[in-house]
Amino acid sequence: PTPTGTLVPLSALARIERRPTPSRISHDEGQRRVVVGFNVRGRDLGGAVADAQAAVAAAVPLPEGQRLRWGGQHETLSAARARMAVVLPLTLLLVMVTLVLGFGAMRPALLVLSHVPFAALGGVVALQLRGMPLSISALIGFIALSGIAVLNGVVLVSRVRELEANGMPGDPAMQLAVSERLRPVLTTALVAALGFVPMALATGTGAEVQRPLATVVVGGLVTATAVTLLVLPTIYGALARRRAASA
Repeated sequence: PTPTGTLVPLSALARIERRPTPSRISHDEGQRRVVVGFNVRGRDLGGAVADAQAAVAAAVPLPEGQRLRWGGQHETLSAARARMAVVLPLTLLLVMVTLVLGFGAMRPALLVLSHVPFAALGGVVALQLRGMPLSISALIGFIALSGIAVLNGVVLVSRVRELEANGMPGDPAMQLAVSERLRPVLTTALVAALGFVPMALATGTGAEVQRPLATVVVGGLVTATAVTLLVLPTIYGALARRRAASA
């Protein structure tokens, strides 16, 4: 309609053509955005996205003014990994500080903290045997596993130091402590491992989060318990004999 009330056909002002157009135009940060989504099945998300990025970079030349951004769960995973890179060392540092304050010395604290790498090795092997990737839930499992492993070490070393304070030499004190703390250490490991077995075998809703966490804990407890009962007494006995020889 014109100001005078007459009607002007649109064809008199423009050429009309019928063309397919997007049903919706999305914008992000003032720019048009087109979302291409896909789901990952049967492999880890990080590896799948890395392969997709390489394939797209090799086969899809970007026109001027366009850019790619890999978001969704991959973006969330990258942010979570960045946070875990801070949380894991901070957790180990706090555990170390707590052990030093509890024992009043650096050597027994380092000895107890040596459980963590052995426990982590068991968790990694368990993930490998089950064909699971190193996901965020698995990293959380490593944090829980380190706590259980350190606890078993504290139970054993604290008893050794108590026997040494009563005048018993280091090597016999460790042997006696192992025999006395065998049941508590095994009980702690078995209770924790059996409690995580249903999660490790879960298949329902949320199983993709539960299985890696539980697998890490169950597998790591096997190596952590072996270290507590076999490796730790050997190392402590060797250090005790070395101190006795130097004295």
